Amino acid sequence: MLGPNDIVSALEAAGFTHLVWIPDSHLGTWEPPLRGSRLAPVRVCREGEAIGLAIGLLLGGGRPLVAVQCTGFFEAGDAVRNAVHDLKLPLKLLVGVRGARAARAGKTADNCPHFAEKVVAAWEVPHTRFDPAEADAAALTSALKSLVDQPTAAALLWAE
Repeated sequence: MLGPNDIVSALEAAGFTHLVWIPDSHLGTWEPPLRGSRLAPVRVCREGEAIGLAIGLLLGGGRPLVAVQCTGFFEAGDAVRNAVHDLKLPLKLLVGVRGARAARAGKTADNCPHFAEKVVAAWEVPHTRFDPAEADAAALTSALKSLVDQPTAAALLWAE
């Protein structure tokens, strides 16, 4: 299983300049190594705000990654639509899918895993799934490199 230090190292190696995020659930465990990283972590209050801030960073030449949980992605839909389809920006997203592993095992009534991929697909954002519990640092580096290399918007659905 990948730890927070592995994740932050891979984010840096992928070339992201900023991590725009709400550090809830699993994402919050990354905070200690982020404090000493090259990334400029930017906390926001709402997920729609994260998208707007990432738009500004992209227009200013930055390479931000927006990291939010799936329910926050649902909330940010209009901002995603604007960034991806109106402005045609190469927005990069890491969407934490709360309860993904429990859902695969049939051990949760949480419907977030059921809707997460469907909502990302509805916004026509190319995406891949990634489970940090089943991957090593090389797989994470590869997944993040693929995300960065995508010329359009793209998302990594991060199993929690």
